Amino acid sequence: MSNEHLSIASEIKELEAILASMPEDDVIDRMSVEARLEVAREALATLSRQSPPEKVRLTFRGKPVSGSHGIAADFATKAAGAFSDAFVVVAAGLSEGLRAMGPIPNRDRNQLLITGTAIGSFGFEFELPLPLQPSLFPDEYPRNAMVKLQTLLRLTVEGSDDEMAEIIEEIHPRAVRRVYAFLDILVQQQAWCGLEFADRFFRYSSHEQLKTSYERLKDDNIRESEEICQGEFQGVLPQGRTFEFKLTDQDGLIKGKVDSAIEDPDILNRKWLHRPLTAKFNVMQVGQGRPRYTLVTLDALQADAVEAG
Repeated sequence: MSNEHLSIASEIKELEAILASMPEDDVIDRMSVEARLEVAREALATLSRQSPPEKVRLTFRGKPVSGSHGIAADFATKAAGAFSDAFVVVAAGLSEGLRAMGPIPNRDRNQLLITGTAIGSFGFEFELPLPLQPSLFPDEYPRNAMVKLQTLLRLTVEGSDDEMAEIIEEIHPRAVRRVYAFLDILVQQQAWCGLEFADRFFRYSSHEQLKTSYERLKDDNIRESEEICQGEFQGVLPQGRTFEFKLTDQDGLIKGKVDSAIEDPDILNRKWLHRPLTAKFNVMQVGQGRPRYTLVTLDALQADAVEAG
């Protein structure tokens, strides 16, 4: 039973005792306590209907770790904090509310909770936050964010540049920089880690393998730039936020995504479809993989429309 369950159950017991000790003719005070009791019982029932929080095991090996006996306190504090921070930003990236700069959306709601130590090689057990509205916002599931984080670590070891780019595009490059910061602590302290979640297990085999992963997440391997292109939008899928853009000066199409900063992607179909224009795209490329294009603003399109008269 979680701490929240125990707290509400304790409150119910206390309110029931208060109610039992109150005179029957003390109508107003009894109504107040009964109302509080009803709210507490409903809160407990809601918690009981939810699935229990899922657990994550993060374990470490290397210089700061003494087998299953213990771990250097300074390293453990920094590593656990950086891992939790990476998870928060990955979750924000999946919610489509994350921007290149500015506050991290839902930071408080997506905090991990350390609930124990993970024995084997020494580490920590974390509890994922419960989703507030799982049926309405499946992409915000804490579970999904942890799966993506674990998948990114695995792909840095065994995935292609294009496979890495696909998940980086999904969780946002800003989130990847937080994952890199977590790995940086391990590289500096000559440690490596394993991550166990939802019947999936990934573990670096050595410090050298973790360093390879670390190098693939460096800024100079994940290059971001802006590119001005002339051409015409051939079509936009608003629900999937994807587009095709035919270049004027060369054969072929640019296929990309419409950033969440553009609230109504269907405006591209209504106003700009098959019209010659200049568009500014953000371009992200991992290693030797193919460039990934994202339209983040309509400003350039609007400026061209004015010039065209």
